[in-house]
Amino acid sequence: MDEAGAPRVEEPADLHLHSNRSDGTEPPADVARSAHAHGVRTVALTDHDTTAGWAEAADAAVSLGMTFLPGAELSTRLGGRSVHLLAYLFDPDEANLRAQMDDVRGDRMGRAERIVANISRDYDLGWDDVVAQTRTGATVGRPHIADALVAAGIVADRGEAFAGILHPREGYYVPHEAPDVFAAIALVRQAGGVPVMAHPATSSRSGMIPLPTLHDLVDAGLAGFEIDHRENTPSGRRVLQKLVAERDLIATGSSDYHGLGKPNLPGENTTPAAMVERIIAAGVGSRPARP
Repeated sequence: MDEAGAPRVEEPADLHLHSNRSDGTEPPADVARSAHAHGVRTVALTDHDTTAGWAEAADAAVSLGMTFLPGAELSTRLGGRSVHLLAYLFDPDEANLRAQMDDVRGDRMGRAERIVANISRDYDLGWDDVVAQTRTGATVGRPHIADALVAAGIVADRGEAFAGILHPREGYYVPHEAPDVFAAIALVRQAGGVPVMAHPATSSRSGMIPLPTLHDLVDAGLAGFEIDHRENTPSGRRVLQKLVAERDLIATGSSDYHGLGKPNLPGENTTPAAMVERIIAAGVGSRPARP
């Protein structure tokens, strides 16, 4: 127990995992079980632009003696750049943020249909093939198209699909609508949540956002950065670690687990308990579920 009488966060903590409510391959309860089997003891479900898996994941996590943090990974943009924002402990019923997530999910569906229509000009793939790979109510996206390509025998796995047919250079890609990242940060804060930028230093996302802009994002309410992530470059991590120290920000580490959809495994990167406790202290829109 801490000084205020609340239970301390048990390590290790993995704060970035996906279920089949978005683009993971496992139901929310199984995500919690997989995390537990890999030794994780504090977990967050962060499906793309949806909270649909919170209750199921929370029940499973608590039954296993784990602490569960509700979250989501929000799609946003900064100019022409895609930026993913992890949001923790926000109010899932706050009208403005809820409407924004609904809009993004709706656009994802239309975007996916347009991508499939483009692919179908050259490959034997139709929308029904994608629907067959998607759980009802899930946020449909390119990973489901990748799964359909695999099921059709067109590619061997998701990795080949994203490196080839689904890569923007191949000409089938269609961009999706997403809110400006500054606006999204404001929405998360308005909903009582804690915004943390996901995998901000990957080599595959047009390089890291310039440092002055990162400072502007912090000034706008960004709480921290997901530094320990397998896709972040060593040089990017160093820059972010310095920024976190200078601005007294939250630094997280996570797996970005997608079940069979990616090689990432629960707990391969983790968040220190002190940082999890800072997130819990700052988040007022919803609360963790504890045993």
